[in-house]
Amino acid sequence: MKISNLLLIAFGISLFISCSNEVENDVKNEVDNKKNTANGDYSNGFFILNEGGAGQGTVSFSSNDFGVFTKDAYTAENGSDLLGKDATSIFFNGDNAYIIAGASDVITVVNRYTFKLIAKIDTGLKQPRYGVVKDGKAYVINSNKYVGWGGAWDNDDTDDYIAVIDLATNKYESKIDLNASADRIIEKDGKLYMTEFINNNDNLNLLLFVVDIATKSLETPIVITSEAYTDALSMEEKDGIIYILTNNYFQKSKNKIVKVKIADNTISRITFPEALSEASFMDIYDDKIYYTVKNSVYAINTNVTQATTTPILTAPTEAFYGFAVNNNRIYLADGGDYKLDSKAYVYNLTGTLQKVLTVGVRPNGFYFNN
Repeated sequence: MKISNLLLIAFGISLFISCSNEVENDVKNEVDNKKNTANGDYSNGFFILNEGGAGQGTVSFSSNDFGVFTKDAYTAENGSDLLGKDATSIFFNGDNAYIIAGASDVITVVNRYTFKLIAKIDTGLKQPRYGVVKDGKAYVINSNKYVGWGGAWDNDDTDDYIAVIDLATNKYESKIDLNASADRIIEKDGKLYMTEFINNNDNLNLLLFVVDIATKSLETPIVITSEAYTDALSMEEKDGIIYILTNNYFQKSKNKIVKVKIADNTISRITFPEALSEASFMDIYDDKIYYTVKNSVYAINTNVTQATTTPILTAPTEAFYGFAVNNNRIYLADGGDYKLDSKAYVYNLTGTLQKVLTVGVRPNGFYFNN
């Protein structure tokens, strides 16, 4: 009789604990779900930056589980205020996100979790493109008089500069003249690394520019290649090596991944066969290099010397305009036609499609807010 009573009591306690845990889990799930709403919290997800074509840029947001999606997060949180034209890139610092609109010469500062407007940086900028952060300062590449596709090319490759912005005040502070035309930018160990933006037959060298932040001085550039008409398409850094995807417009086997070891500036290359002559994007994730050719995605180890021709996936789109690999997923953006809303595709690392999102006009990049 006593044993039966003890068993009954034990069962009751177990049932109470189980029910308590279920209630606690339900409350936790409800709280977690409320954290990801269009009314406030944009954490645990990713942003898709939409260039905007001829109109204003926008930013879309999706939670990591795809349960929450906001097509135009900035408008949802800031009403009629506009981001500007040609939304080019986003960088982060602490709780803030900085959205660069190149054609409007403005950087919009928002809280990265609420997306509420904090400030507008609109002085000292001329066609800003990409930015990085070091010790409370932002370093933003400016293409100055460059107009871009559909406009007049800037024939002066000596007028680009880096705008230095104090992030404590969100004010332009000074500039570093480059005497060159630069594009993507990476900060590593107190130095800024930038690829050359436009290459022509008057300058046979595609260069990697180096700026020492402490002295604000331009060091001797590193020659990536001496092949004329070669552009740098993507640039990533991992474990002290800068990886640069290059393209040559007049060679059949024109793509290469150039690896620059920062410690001694030594260079090695990963070659592409002729079948992969139209590579366009690259990202590095978990010791693998992921790259795109037309509408297919490929992956190789970082220590190989030859690119593979076996794709992980082939997407239902003509070409990509944005690409990233993160959180065990592959993210692709279909550039569309500069006029209508476009699509973003999310795959797992084995190539299984997980989600298709309808985003804004001309999506060009993914930014992760975990």
